[in-house]
Amino acid sequence: MNTHLLQAAMLAWTPSLRVTRAEGDLSSILRRPVGALLEQPLHEVLGVSPRRARELDARAREDRRAVEFVSAQLGGEDASPLRLSLGLDGGEASATVLDLNAVLDGAPPVQISRLSSSLSHEIRNPLSSVKMAVQTLARNTGLNERDKRRLTIANREIRTMERMLWLLSEYGRDTSPKLDAHPLRGVVQEATEMVAPELAERRVEVLVDEEPDLPRVRVDPTRLRPVLAQVLLNVAMGQAEGSPVEVALRRSGPHQVKMVLHDPAAALPPEENGSLFEPFGSRLARGAGLSLAALRRVMMGVGGDVAARGSAEPGVVLTLTFAT
Repeated sequence: MNTHLLQAAMLAWTPSLRVTRAEGDLSSILRRPVGALLEQPLHEVLGVSPRRARELDARAREDRRAVEFVSAQLGGEDASPLRLSLGLDGGEASATVLDLNAVLDGAPPVQISRLSSSLSHEIRNPLSSVKMAVQTLARNTGLNERDKRRLTIANREIRTMERMLWLLSEYGRDTSPKLDAHPLRGVVQEATEMVAPELAERRVEVLVDEEPDLPRVRVDPTRLRPVLAQVLLNVAMGQAEGSPVEVALRRSGPHQVKMVLHDPAAALPPEENGSLFEPFGSRLARGAGLSLAALRRVMMGVGGDVAARGSAEPGVVLTLTFAT
């Protein structure tokens, strides 16, 4: 997980355990603004006992970048699990503070992550052998029309299984993406090519409307392509045959580019707003139910974002925001 993408707070304090500096996302993590934290006792700021605060201070002054976990009582709410990275900053004892609930929000459990990675690998190998056998049989010129249709269906289902394995693998992946600058239009075209046979069967064309002179975006195309391909296919499968899938690429504020994807057949009931990007949580994901969850994981990994706008009536707009 990329800690540089996470919300964090930073504290520094004196030997008498009075907070002298407070920066970052204080309201979300420590439940108070900076003015209510400065010059306050460290144990009150962190919601721990005075004894625990002294222990944290001692670990910080060792300056070994020690990591400690505390259960913080903040503002009369239920205890919050905090992760503290302790050390010296400019001679002052300090800590970078993360809210573990926020860190783990939307992340799969460790067991699911490991299982998905293992299953994807174990299934992909025999599936490749089956795919090669089907393609070899399809080259037999002596096949009758019924057998050709059967092999066409088999090949289509193999591609479906491959995409499902990509989604499962991506949702459970916990390695850092390999970021580089890429033209977003090129990434969309490559994703489209991954589902070209399915789009051709439905006579669907992906139409890209690109604003002139768009800057390149920082992305890991290897990880984004298969997830985006499934989302494009989901939109195409929900529409009438021959209807285009429309994608708009636009600037979005300083150092950002957005991709806007219109799904005219989908609806977003209010009760699904909170579970939209959870696995199996929304009908928008269709199929295996992992496409939007995996897409959110990829976008968060590259420092971007994904959002949806819609209502109970058909017509949903997905917006993917990338950093340049």
